[in-house]
Amino acid sequence: MIIPAEQLSNQSFDYIIVGKCVACTAGLTLAARLAEEPNVKVLVLEAGQANIDDPQLLRPAIYGVHLGNDSYSWDHKTIKQKHVDGRESSWHRGKGLGGSSSINFLCYTKPRLATSMGFTDFERLGNLGWNWKNLEQYFQRFEGFSEPTEEYKKRTGVKTETWNVGRQGPLKISFPASISEAEVRIQQAFLNNNLPPQGCHFLPNNYDPQNHKRTYATNAFYLPYKDRPNYKVAVGAHVNRVLTENTRNSSWSATGVEFFDEASGKVRTVNATKEVILSAGTLKTPQLLELSGFGRKDVLEKIDVPLKVELPGVGENVQDHIFLGISWELKDDVPFDTLDLLRDPAVAAKHLELHESGSGLHTIGVIGFAWNSFDMFAPQDKQADIYDKMKDAVAKIDDKAHPGLREQFEVAMERFEPGKAGSPGCEFISFPGFMSGPNTPEPGKRYASILVAMNHGFSRGTIHSTSSDPRKDPEIDAHYFEQSFDLNIHIEMLRFARKVANTSPMKEMVVKEVNPGLEIQTDEQWGGMAICFRAKDEGSADEMAVDWLKKTFSTTWHTAGSCSMMPREKNGVVDTNLKVYGTSNLRVVDLSIIPLHFASHSQSTVYAIAEKAADIIKAAA
Repeated sequence: MIIPAEQLSNQSFDYIIVGKCVACTAGLTLAARLAEEPNVKVLVLEAGQANIDDPQLLRPAIYGVHLGNDSYSWDHKTIKQKHVDGRESSWHRGKGLGGSSSINFLCYTKPRLATSMGFTDFERLGNLGWNWKNLEQYFQRFEGFSEPTEEYKKRTGVKTETWNVGRQGPLKISFPASISEAEVRIQQAFLNNNLPPQGCHFLPNNYDPQNHKRTYATNAFYLPYKDRPNYKVAVGAHVNRVLTENTRNSSWSATGVEFFDEASGKVRTVNATKEVILSAGTLKTPQLLELSGFGRKDVLEKIDVPLKVELPGVGENVQDHIFLGISWELKDDVPFDTLDLLRDPAVAAKHLELHESGSGLHTIGVIGFAWNSFDMFAPQDKQADIYDKMKDAVAKIDDKAHPGLREQFEVAMERFEPGKAGSPGCEFISFPGFMSGPNTPEPGKRYASILVAMNHGFSRGTIHSTSSDPRKDPEIDAHYFEQSFDLNIHIEMLRFARKVANTSPMKEMVVKEVNPGLEIQTDEQWGGMAICFRAKDEGSADEMAVDWLKKTFSTTWHTAGSCSMMPREKNGVVDTNLKVYGTSNLRVVDLSIIPLHFASHSQSTVYAIAEKAADIIKAAA
């Protein structure tokens, strides 16, 4: 099914799907579903390589080793960030078939409380039919959840009886064979801080319980379908632009794509008789639209690309999830292992052998989560202060410069309104090992970390082309902490994470905090971070604290929003059928369509968007 790109020159397919980065997750899913119709010819163009049956992708518990490795990831970088002392941030994305589903941390989560917030907010922003009631079926279509045994449930405390999850889909989802005792203790410490049980629980992984390997888009939506004669994939195919022609009704029709064939070094074209679908991800889809003549007039003028449809929302409204890690050294006599032991080459070799038999550290996953709204742990005065700052931000919005943003902020504010149950966008993840900075782990020591992830940020970034050269990355500006209360929320979460670490049964296993470290100790220091952020007190402990936060926070690689699905007059780029405004047959199917970010890791939603898109496209055929 993988064909040499040179064979595509001037060929025709009904549907051409452009995949790169995270969106080849969506691209393969969509292609497999469209190719269910035997008379439909589907082509997927992937810029990376196939990387099939690669143990570096399939082996769990080697988190982060792919990032920065040119064989597996694209190393995109933001420009220097104004509000974090000029720091650049690396936005790695999966390079190869399956996109970022091939290199993520295997966490499988779905948006919670989506009936009242999250997906239902999509509909409130003008997208009729995009609500949880309608979308839930698309999650269940691809989910292939394996129920854990009763013995496993008893041993770990996992409860799945009330889960509404698909069990017959092609993407295998299960709990890993082992759960670290460190995670069990951290979970109980969260519960002992009066967080509700429905927010604190273990969640499954993209993990095949039969062979104990990663499951991702390639082994779910490519390998089982690879013998279909109407489903073709070409790798090493870097799409330059969408080819279009103007139709009688003044809209533009996509006729194919131009791409660079890496193997031959030649530029080629391939034709589409029905549709072109961009699944190039939040970072690259807006660039492809701009290079094809769709976007902001001023951006296209600067790169000398003729304007076809003026869409000011292309590359705007970019939203990201961010996290910080806090790590603690564990006592030498704790009766369990952590992933830290894999740093020893001899131990790592032993656990590679154990993995073949379904045991060892490579059967441990990241599964411990506490999803909570801000009101569940933040002091009331902090809630009120941050909510007031949000209202101030809304009042300052220039509706002419940023159409639709006021409505987004007003909806997002409801997630933080004091005295009301909010959205569970404050996420705490337990990690059975060391994941923080800047201090490094000591050889032979074991650690536990809590990752503090804030999913409902208000700051909005941009992604725009700076050249007509498609191989040059666009300018990525995250605008991190442009809204100061994004920082305030994160601070309160960090304070709470430290409180959890000082609660039984977690505190009994801890020797000391390694990051941020003992020099930043008191609540007053944490609380002073926001003040220090606005006006540094040279040499103070507060400055040390805020300096640590700025230098060590990271993206969670869930970036969304750059081609938002909203009404066109509100800076929307695609309509509710995912069709680009001003075109008759050009669609976007990836995370860039999300108008307002939700409280979950994003990969499950990418699959669901692709499943829904398949139904939309089939109905229009």
